Amino acid sequence: MAEDLSIIAGTKTEQYESLIPQINGLLDGEPDLIANLANIVAALKEQFGWFWVGFYLVKNNELVLGPFQGPVACTRIRKGKGVCGASWEKAKTIIVPDVEKFPGHIACSSLSKSEIVVPVIRNNEVIGVLDVDSSKYDQFDTTDQKYLETVVNLVQF
Repeated sequence: MAEDLSIIAGTKTEQYESLIPQINGLLDGEPDLIANLANIVAALKEQFGWFWVGFYLVKNNELVLGPFQGPVACTRIRKGKGVCGASWEKAKTIIVPDVEKFPGHIACSSLSKSEIVVPVIRNNEVIGVLDVDSSKYDQFDTTDQKYLETVVNLVQF
């Protein structure tokens, strides 16, 4: 198990390419889901310095806050509500360059300016989402989508 991250500068792709094997090292041999999700969000926050990074897990037909890094967050989100609920409902990654322009955006913090939400899909069912917020507009793109989708697929649920 890796115990320290090697944080690198470079292009976004280079940063992800360096980080993903390290995340694999954190997950290797650890069967506990919460521990693994906690380490993933910590690693992503450390590498990229985003405002908020966390998982929401589907429980009793709601998204319920899981491990995260950043300020306090919304605890429960209904299907179809906000970016997280929309990602869950549509079972697809959603990139929002300006959260104020997203219909029905749930403002957990006014400091959040852009967002990407990646669904965690197992057996053709969304079982959670990875939510990442930035304090900068237009922070996320298809590079983030590609690599964050890779990250969520590393986790054994």
